[in-house]
Amino acid sequence: MTIEKKPTIFNTFKRDYQLWLMILPAIIIVIIFNYIPMYGVQLAFREYDFTKGLTGGEWVGLKYFQQFIESHMFTDLLRNTLFISLSTIIFGFPAPIILALLINQIKWRKGKRILQTTVYLPHFISIVVVVGLLNVLLSPNTGIIGHLLNALGFKDLNLLASPSTFVPVYVLSDIWQHVGWNSIIYLAALSSVDPQLYDSAKIDGANRWQIIRNVEIPAIIPTIIILLILNMGSIISTGFEKIFLLQNPLNLPVSEVIETYVYKIGIISNQFSYAAAIGLFNTVINFILLITMNYIAKRFSNISLW
Repeated sequence: MTIEKKPTIFNTFKRDYQLWLMILPAIIIVIIFNYIPMYGVQLAFREYDFTKGLTGGEWVGLKYFQQFIESHMFTDLLRNTLFISLSTIIFGFPAPIILALLINQIKWRKGKRILQTTVYLPHFISIVVVVGLLNVLLSPNTGIIGHLLNALGFKDLNLLASPSTFVPVYVLSDIWQHVGWNSIIYLAALSSVDPQLYDSAKIDGANRWQIIRNVEIPAIIPTIIILLILNMGSIISTGFEKIFLLQNPLNLPVSEVIETYVYKIGIISNQFSYAAAIGLFNTVINFILLITMNYIAKRFSNISLW
């Protein structure tokens, strides 16, 4: 009786060296732009001094973390960030799933390709351009939607300046821009469904809705769970560019989030240690949420990232 030896790391590299060579450029990029900059995390624990570099300055421990938690901005920033992120997940996460299921029902190949290309295109539009389009379309004086609202009796309603409408506009525009692109992975999962399952369902007399519910949705549940875990890992990160570009003094009470606050504190006010502490706090919370969601998914569905 022979006992199989576990392959060593060296043997694994030797066996799959072509694959490792293929991903080597990606590994180098990740190390340079993601891991090496982590050295600067220590700024969150120091009183940063320009003259002493990254390793200089007095060690102050958790001073800036405590300062942020005790700040009058902490509650508002956390509330705004969570509200925008949760709204985006609740309304934006199911959208590509529904779109993929609908596209998968189309049997006319040419029409299917045209529809897919149409819904993919907004993803490639620059965020700056998207914000410009929103400003033009939603302007109460010159925008098409602004004129339509005036005709319906909502005079002088500025959707981008009103705190009550800022989040819906942000979420809907985000869905419009990314729903097509995010549906690609679900379409790929649907394409791997065994055709015999469709044939069996039709023989049993299943209609389209029953096929979707009993064949297609179960096939993409592992993909849904994995992507939900990844989304929960960035729930405290709303994205900087779009929110910052949409900000104005009137919607600031709901549009000021942690990432825009870090930019204003760190770059504009030159409080680098304080900004580094806030950014690290944000990252740690996201990491904890990712681990927690992964554990829950593994516990109840046996599907996880690791």
